[in-house]
Amino acid sequence: MNASDAVLLDDTLTSYLEARHGELIRAEHADTLTLEGRFEISRISTALPGRQGPAPRAILMTGLQGAGKTTLARALEDAGFRRLCPDEEMFRRYGHYGRDFPRGEFLVREAPVLKDIALGVQQLLAAGHEVVVDHGFWTREERALWAATIMEAGGEPVLIYLPAPHEVRWERIRKRNAKSLVDANSISFSEDDLLRHANRFETPTADEPHIVYGGDPAHVLAELRHASSGGPH
Repeated sequence: MNASDAVLLDDTLTSYLEARHGELIRAEHADTLTLEGRFEISRISTALPGRQGPAPRAILMTGLQGAGKTTLARALEDAGFRRLCPDEEMFRRYGHYGRDFPRGEFLVREAPVLKDIALGVQQLLAAGHEVVVDHGFWTREERALWAATIMEAGGEPVLIYLPAPHEVRWERIRKRNAKSLVDANSISFSEDDLLRHANRFETPTADEPHIVYGGDPAHVLAELRHASSGGPH
């Protein structure tokens, strides 16, 4: 076999693996992926050329409304991460929460949006990009499911916790409410909403490794750079 034949074989194998990886990701999206398929995704992600280096990171944030998630996500975007925002996609598809569709339908309409965002995360990671998901991830179960989704695509999940006192969050939300009709990141909430949602929030504990956000995106970026000398792709 000469060198050109070897290159052709490598290209053919790479094309096959990439096509098969796409099939498996689509099966995941359709809820038809088997346990064997999940293992196959991990094996293919490892085998594809260019996957030998550090795994691309996917940033998951956990925090309530007004904690500063979008500010941090945009700073990470400026640093090279690909930002995906379920709230913006909700606004694009359905319009204003409480005006263009009933408030009680939010979770039902959000489910397919989150599914599509998860697929987008996997596709970006499979292509070697680093990602930040601009979303709250309130529960341990939700965070665990998304971490598994990230690892299936060959990525490394990184959790960032954004604590903020109720008074700070309510002041921010109160100001944001005035823009709720035109700004996808300014969903309108009452103070009672914030108090009720706080009771459903599950703070990450020591068994969920995480970075704590103190309000300065530069500190988070420094921690990420320290953890991986490769930096954002």
